[in-house]
Amino acid sequence: MLGWGDAATARLEALRRTGLDAVADEMFDRFADMVRTVLKVPVALVSLVTDERQIFPGACGLGEPWQQARETPLSHSFCQHVVATEEPLIIVDARADERVRGNLAIEDLGVIGYAGMPLTDADGLVLGSLCAIDHEPREWTGAELALLADLAAACSDSLRARITAGRAARQEARAHAAFERTRLLLRASTVLAGADTLDKVIDAVRDLVTGALDPAYVGVSLLDDQARVAGHSLRLLPPAVADRWALYPADARTPSALAARSGRPVLLPDLAAVAAATPEALATFEEMGWQSVAAVPLTGPDGPVGALAFAWKAPNTLDEDEIGIVTALAGFVLLAITRSRLLDDRRTAAAVMQKALLSPLPQHDHLRLAARYAPARHEDHVGGDWYDAISLDQRLVLIIGDVTGHSITAAATMSQYRSMLRTLVIDRHEPPSAVLRRLEHTSRTAGVAALATVLLAYLDPAPGGGHTLTWANAGHPTPLALLPDGTVTALGGHDPLIGAARRVSRRNQVCGLPPGAVLVLHTDGLVESRSATYDEGLAAVHDLLGRHRAAGADKLADVLLDHAAVAAREDDVALLVVSTPG
Repeated sequence: MLGWGDAATARLEALRRTGLDAVADEMFDRFADMVRTVLKVPVALVSLVTDERQIFPGACGLGEPWQQARETPLSHSFCQHVVATEEPLIIVDARADERVRGNLAIEDLGVIGYAGMPLTDADGLVLGSLCAIDHEPREWTGAELALLADLAAACSDSLRARITAGRAARQEARAHAAFERTRLLLRASTVLAGADTLDKVIDAVRDLVTGALDPAYVGVSLLDDQARVAGHSLRLLPPAVADRWALYPADARTPSALAARSGRPVLLPDLAAVAAATPEALATFEEMGWQSVAAVPLTGPDGPVGALAFAWKAPNTLDEDEIGIVTALAGFVLLAITRSRLLDDRRTAAAVMQKALLSPLPQHDHLRLAARYAPARHEDHVGGDWYDAISLDQRLVLIIGDVTGHSITAAATMSQYRSMLRTLVIDRHEPPSAVLRRLEHTSRTAGVAALATVLLAYLDPAPGGGHTLTWANAGHPTPLALLPDGTVTALGGHDPLIGAARRVSRRNQVCGLPPGAVLVLHTDGLVESRSATYDEGLAAVHDLLGRHRAAGADKLADVLLDHAAVAAREDDVALLVVSTPG
């Protein structure tokens, strides 16, 4: 009976917006009860017609199972005639009326007399009818039909109010969803800006989409320079699956490879779509219990560099807003990955540079040397701390210093001081204080103006098997002497930093070390931390040295560095340990 064109489509959309279904609604049950009461009929209905059934949000007097079910197929619908003609349907005896005499409602619902008035929306589209039903033939009076029409008008107003309220609720829901998407993307821009490794990027994305998309898996895959796809979230997978996708050809038929290769999103809402579009991934999906996936390309200036993928354990069709979210996230992820790669390259280059600047220790017949360096926890992993040792015949020259700052710039300045000091030490046999004065003059003349602390010491054999230590200290932490009985002595006395002032008077300090003594030169990172004062840190180092006095130079250096590693420190650590024969 019903013609389904553009008007019908609009009518069904209006019907959907009422939010009503085959469920009792208190308001429309009251309308049905009023019709039943005022017209004195056994059955009254608020009937709405869909494309394949009629539903009764308001119903009074229907027999079972219809009263409970609140719906019938269109084969039982008189109301569909009201919708089709957009006019009232008045029937005295349905059994004799050519329009409905074959309708199954006559037998199954006992519909004999029928009066139905159209129910319309604000645009005049007929959504259904308010109808009165009698089980006997009925001559409807003009007053009864007028009353039914008035009630239908009021019922239509209620339907329109439902549509308006539903529209407002949907607009509010859309506004809320838009706000949540905006908030998510703002959080993404902040959180991902602080993710400086690929693992942190993946963890950040997982946290961001929890509650919004709720995927079972978040994966990042990147193309390498040999046209292969490398998985970078494999720690989240079982070992066997991780090994399978650690590295594979870019022309493989997987969601990530397809998105990276094509530069377009790959949206597979169920397992059948996965099997059809990316069959090589099907076994993994079945093994992991995944049923749907969305993979979006990570596209750089020169084209796709990889893909960001989300997998779910249930069929999942992303709507337009969700596609917008994953696409925007892909942009943030690409920026974060690019930044983390640059930082990795920078850290690697800086670490190589720092290692190159730390001289290998000389071999000595009797003395045992060990040195350690650990950067502070900053992004470059380099700093201005350094150590050096030079063997000049029987004399061992020991140097430890610290240029202010924790960066590549500080490391570069340290390199200049180190090179100048090595040259000056080898060039002339002068006391340490004289060498430091020349270092200060040379650096100022060369334009090296950064402040630095430097300790320059000469260790010479002395009669009786001991050694003589001669040193000059330009503002550096005092060296420590660990004596054979476990006593730790701080070898004090120091002058201003290099670069702090002009024409500074510098002094030499001298002390004797007995056989078996150990000399420890260190930078302030060994004793300074956020969790303890300098004096407390120094006391802890003294205690460590006393408790490990029998250890060799290498073991002692490891103990000291391990101690520094557990402290909440903000400075680099360099140390030089020299043990004399006992």
